Amino acid sequence: MSELRRRIWPRRTGDRKRRAGKRRLTLAVLPTMLTLGNGVCGMASIAVAVSVNLPWENDQKLFIAGVLIFIGMVFDALDGSAARMTNQSSQFGAELDSLCDAITFGAAPAVILWRYSDVFPHRLSWAIGVVFTLCVLMRLARFNVETEEDDPHDGFEGLPSPAAAGTIAAFVISIPHLHSLATPDYGDRIQSLALNGLVAFQYVVPLTALALAYLMVSRFRYPHVVQQWLRGRKAPHQIGQALFAIGGVFLFNELALPLALCFYAFSVPLRYLAERIGLMRPAAPKPVVGGETESSPSDG
Repeated sequence: MSELRRRIWPRRTGDRKRRAGKRRLTLAVLPTMLTLGNGVCGMASIAVAVSVNLPWENDQKLFIAGVLIFIGMVFDALDGSAARMTNQSSQFGAELDSLCDAITFGAAPAVILWRYSDVFPHRLSWAIGVVFTLCVLMRLARFNVETEEDDPHDGFEGLPSPAAAGTIAAFVISIPHLHSLATPDYGDRIQSLALNGLVAFQYVVPLTALALAYLMVSRFRYPHVVQQWLRGRKAPHQIGQALFAIGGVFLFNELALPLALCFYAFSVPLRYLAERIGLMRPAAPKPVVGGETESSPSDG
């Protein structure tokens, strides 16, 4: 009856005016497809982590789920760059990006956490995952509200959600490598360290997720590593840091991922703490246009 009413009854003049006043939405194809690719990776990560039909062990499922989060990070980095390069940035794209980020960097890491660690009571593990996801949502909402159109994208206030999700994913990605080190192919000392690492990860991953949740909603200033490396020349010590990181990847393989991401996540608050207790000299503020100065990370 409602369908017949819509077809037979004439539309009111006010309805026609309102419809005519609406702006037609047009989509930027390449940035939109990249953004949706990020969302697909998040959904696939959740599906693999909870699947009971895949003929894999739980560690293998979590490994694939973690890899999918990193692939989602690649899509997330590319969609913004594609929108800026093609001059197709829009409010629709920003909102869609946040929704996909909520899946890939909010829900998927929480599911991985629940499927991986079982040393804590289930209610506590569930609560940690929920807190992590809620902090991701608040982090994304704050970013959308506070970021202006002319933002230089050289830093973030609060730990970026992809870095937080990537840290959790990096731990589960490194688990198969730890299992391989615990085999008789290696010495007793390496086997012992690998077995202790597997046990420690059961406690470290949930506690790390809780700390990452706080850092996402904090006001610590984090650098945009990709943008900083793509712009301008670098000092010798920065080149040395990059070479050190590359050497760590060759030396530790998958274990370098959680080490590098934990360094990025926790170095900023640890530096702030060291400055507060006098172990380090506060960093000099950076000059900006207008003669004012940019606040230090601890002033956020």
